Amino acid sequence: MTLKAEKVAGIIQKEVSEIIQFELKDPKIGFITITDVTVTNDLSIAKIYVSFLGQKAREEAGMKALERSKGFIRTNLAKRMTLRKVPELQFKIDDSLERGNKIEKILYEMNK
Repeated sequence: MTLKAEKVAGIIQKEVSEIIQFELKDPKIGFITITDVTVTNDLSIAKIYVSFLGQKAREEAGMKALERSKGFIRTNLAKRMTLRKVPELQFKIDDSLERGNKIEKILYEMNK
């Protein structure tokens, strides 16, 4: 990722977090954390990695709510940023914490 793409990713992460926290009024989203944002070099697509607190059913409902709210989030993001074209938003589940816990459990079992 280029330096400009990294800066844009950081700004998108901050702004989308604020939009979801303060402006989005969908109770199905619940407690959400944006863990990472990656932007393509041409700034056309932003992949936003999210994690939800709670069970898998809550995670699925939260992802559906995010998909429904994608246009609202992108519109508000465009108002806050000075880019000619705001990237298309793609929300992805970040399962790195689960994978890390699984690896840690395996290592613990091996050392027993």
